[in-house]
Amino acid sequence: QVPLVESGGGSVQAGGSLRLSCASSGRTFSSYAIGWFRQTPGKLREFVAVINGRGGRGIFATYADSVQGRFTISRDNAKNTVYLQMNSLKPEDTAVYYCAGRPAYGSGLTGDDFNSWGQGTQVTVSS
Repeated sequence: QVPLVESGGGSVQAGGSLRLSCASSGRTFSSYAIGWFRQTPGKLREFVAVINGRGGRGIFATYADSVQGRFTISRDNAKNTVYLQMNSLKPEDTAVYYCAGRPAYGSGLTGDDFNSWGQGTQVTVSS
């Protein structure tokens, strides 16, 4: 597992932007795929985006359809940090956002495929 800490949440009006950060002190951070999930009360945890770890395939990202074209995930392994740039925010993006780590041998996009989780950061988008 790898320790993860989110930051950057807050309140914004619809159409605005926020950037979330997921930082780690773990020495193996660069080998982990890092994903973002979100959850609202009474709803299941939802996959948002994932970026793969360091490896021969290069860096690539996968997004949920609901955020494709609006959100961008990136990583800076020198800073042990993954970012989620969220633009054109909508009220339905309101949720607690969690970053999660998936070991290099993993490949799924469900929460069960990730073995490391941060504490979450609240994002609120008002109309």
